[in-house]
Amino acid sequence: MLKQTIKNFVSRLLAAPPNGPERLARDKHGIDRRLVSRHAIKVCEVLNQHGFDAYIVGGAVRDLIVGLAPKDFDVATNATPAQIRPLFRRARIIGRRFQLVHVVFGQEVIETSTFRAPSSGNQETDEHGRILRDNEFGTHEEDAARRDFTINALYYDPIKEEVIDFHQGVADLKNRVVRMIGDPETRYREDPVRMLRALRFAAKLGARIDPPTEQPITRLAGLIEHVPASRLFDETLKLLTCGHAMDCLRQLRRSGLTQNLMPLIDRIFEEQGGEDFVEIALSRTDARVRSGKPVSPSFLFAALLWRLVHQRWQALANDGLQRTEALIQAADSVIDDQTHKLAIQRRYQSDMREIWLMQARFERATVRSIWRLLDQPRFRAAVDFLQLRAEAREVDSVLAQWWMDLANSSEDRRNQMIDTWQAGHTGARNAPAWRRRKRRPRAAEGAGQSESQA
Repeated sequence: MLKQTIKNFVSRLLAAPPNGPERLARDKHGIDRRLVSRHAIKVCEVLNQHGFDAYIVGGAVRDLIVGLAPKDFDVATNATPAQIRPLFRRARIIGRRFQLVHVVFGQEVIETSTFRAPSSGNQETDEHGRILRDNEFGTHEEDAARRDFTINALYYDPIKEEVIDFHQGVADLKNRVVRMIGDPETRYREDPVRMLRALRFAAKLGARIDPPTEQPITRLAGLIEHVPASRLFDETLKLLTCGHAMDCLRQLRRSGLTQNLMPLIDRIFEEQGGEDFVEIALSRTDARVRSGKPVSPSFLFAALLWRLVHQRWQALANDGLQRTEALIQAADSVIDDQTHKLAIQRRYQSDMREIWLMQARFERATVRSIWRLLDQPRFRAAVDFLQLRAEAREVDSVLAQWWMDLANSSEDRRNQMIDTWQAGHTGARNAPAWRRRKRRPRAAEGAGQSESQA
């Protein structure tokens, strides 16, 4: 314990800015205040009015400087959670490891945290050094030293419109370098998720990881096993939706992190055509992210794991199992295998299964089943998934296009398409077209809109 405490103290000394923080005016940092959340500015203004310091901090500042649109805005302050909460009409204290306040403005939540003190060695940790509980408040300078990377230790004052930089983070941003604050091994042991964040920031910013920051990752990759599965899911989703998902996956594989995070990925990439299918799916995801469109986690993970599902499906079908039943068993086994490492939420698992199971129904449809498929909530997502399979030359592109045209058509046009389809499948056991029930208007609403979001 004494050795670790001394190491932490030395790391803080090395990380501390020798002459105080650098304060950059607008002409030096380039942030346009109009692009900053008005609610985040409001939180800073209210705290200032009550005598506290408050700054927009972290990823939002980083992204604004490099010209990206932040996904959310966080505020850091010297006010404690108990002092923050009464100042806002809708605010609640959350968190066990470190308490903070969520200030709610309609659909937007501004996460507001108190300046934290650096790790002292007295925090509650597990046997690997991961911090489990830490409610030690600190100064502004200590809070900056506590943050993981220099590019995230940036504070923006929306009132003075200046950036406060304790660790040359702006210079690292301009030079495209991801650099850890303090001793990298110690910081990774405190929170192994930082290894994933280093890779994500490098891919997202087109940056390189500073050698001392990168060197311990492969050796410490096994620490990921000790992170709660739900947190790993959240971080993995961030990796896959950062706009450079394939780059992230390749870096994960090179560093050995997939073995403890998504072990099935290695098997998918080793399978013939597996990497190509994933690359097709993730390139579409990246395109949506870069254009500001939403991404569906269920569709994303369905695409990521599909090659294993398909492989098992074909093997079970070749062993004589009925194709739909074979697909059900394949889907269940792949989900069970993956959730041992990554806690994919049940609602996403359910959507993934629906998307997968409809693939068999697309291939062997009847008139009655076509109408039933149109009623399925994940129908459009499954059709988009069929398009992925066609692009990967796994299914006939004519079949995939027919289903896409059907999804995009009006009610009358759907009737015509299905009548034409039935005429070409006269041997199939289909109900006569005139017996079909009237379609509910809901089924046709928004037919031209993609639900896959990937």
